[in-house]
Amino acid sequence: MEQSGTSPLLAGTVQDLAAGVVSALRGGDHAPPVVRTAVDDSADRLLVAAVRVTGADLLLPNVLLRTPPDEAELALFRKAVDTFPPRADTAPAIRWSHWAMTRTLHALRPPRPGRYGGDVPPEPDASWLDDAPWQALTHQLGVLAALALPGEECAVARAARRRPVDVARGFVRAVRRRDWQQAAGAGRWLTLLDGVPATLGLEAGLDFVELMGGGDPRVTLQVQAARSMRTGVFV
Repeated sequence: MEQSGTSPLLAGTVQDLAAGVVSALRGGDHAPPVVRTAVDDSADRLLVAAVRVTGADLLLPNVLLRTPPDEAELALFRKAVDTFPPRADTAPAIRWSHWAMTRTLHALRPPRPGRYGGDVPPEPDASWLDDAPWQALTHQLGVLAALALPGEECAVARAARRRPVDVARGFVRAVRRRDWQQAAGAGRWLTLLDGVPATLGLEAGLDFVELMGGGDPRVTLQVQAARSMRTGVFV
């Protein structure tokens, strides 16, 4: 999904969805009321857009726990994939975000006839990450934090594994710039990478990011995802 800006109403709905994911990762309910009570067309359109912005992380607790998703969430998730397919001129990060959502559908549902049967669609091109400066690499990894999953393989993950020191530098830079969402996303990647400098103090760094950016559920989602994967609670 491509937007020139995010309306306050859409942004608030995205935050509600992120808060629901955080609750589930912490052992509470998953589908927030905004999903469970969506009955009219306008709410449905808003939710579909918000689900596309949230991306594959909407169903992260189900992926980590390997549990069936809530049917209302799954229907909205699938509708978001269908409603916002990548265009010919779509930016690479958006293509990857769409691919991640499609992969999630395959992971949570057995193959069946129709659009989502068979194999996961081919990965988008990731060569643009090969020579990206470390600042740009970290920015893109922050945008694509939903791809940071234990045991999952893709070209973006391989690019991150090749440059753990650069990602660590980007994490520090994001903290210094008070870009809490980018820092949280980079921290999530760092929990899965080998070769991260011990001097980084990632655990304390994530605590600080959560403290400073805790008013935004999207930041908390990434920090909580990093902690869950770091401790292996859901694996």
